[in-house]
Amino acid sequence: MSIHTVLFDLDGTLIDTNELIIASFEHTFKHYNFAFTTKEIMGFNGPPLTETFQKIDPARAEVMIKTYRDHNLSNHEQYVKVFPNVLETIEELKNNNIQVGIVTTKMKDTVQLGLSITGLDKFFDTVITLDDVVHPKPHPEPVIKAMKELDSQANTTLMVGDNYHDIEAGKNAGVKTAGVAWAHKGKDHLLEHNPTYMLEDMRDLLKITGV
Repeated sequence: MSIHTVLFDLDGTLIDTNELIIASFEHTFKHYNFAFTTKEIMGFNGPPLTETFQKIDPARAEVMIKTYRDHNLSNHEQYVKVFPNVLETIEELKNNNIQVGIVTTKMKDTVQLGLSITGLDKFFDTVITLDDVVHPKPHPEPVIKAMKELDSQANTTLMVGDNYHDIEAGKNAGVKTAGVAWAHKGKDHLLEHNPTYMLEDMRDLLKITGV
C-alpha cells in the first residue's frame, strides 16, 4: 500500500531545538543545584518533561517544569531553526495530496511558537500535542488520534521521528515508521528500534511516498 499520510514529530525531526532544549535543562538544573553532563542531558530529550523531572526530584518536579518552560519559551527565537530540506519536502508532499500532521510530546503553546517562527505553521492538516491526549508517545493514542482526525488508515500512514518514542508509538499504532539520521542521539540508536525506513535526508520521503 502506498503512503497517503505522513505524521511527524516536531523537535529534532523537523525543527532543530536541540541547543534550546540543552540550554533550558542546564538553566533549570543550575537553578535547583543539580549537576548533569551534556550527555546525560541529551538523554532527557524526548520523553515528556513530567516523566523526566519526576524521576529527578518528585517533590520539586512541578516548579522545575515551570522554570524549564519559562526559559524555553523566552529563548525560542534565538535558537530554533528548520532542518535542511524540510520546508521544500513538506510543501512537495502537500502539493501531491499527501496529508501531513504533527504528533509531539510538547505542549500546544510551545508547538505553535516553533511552527510559526519557522514558517511551518501553514502546512499541517492536524497537530496533536501533549494537551490533546491522556497518554503521550510511545503510547499509540497520539498517532491514532491524528489518523482519526485525518480519516487515514494505519496501512497508508507513516510516523517520522528522531526518538525511539516516535518509532514505538508508530509501531504500537500499527503504522509504518521512519527514523531520521540527523537524530541527536544518532542513527544507530534509532536503528535498534527497527524503523521501517531510515531517512538520510528529508527528501527521501518523496521517494518513499512516490511523489
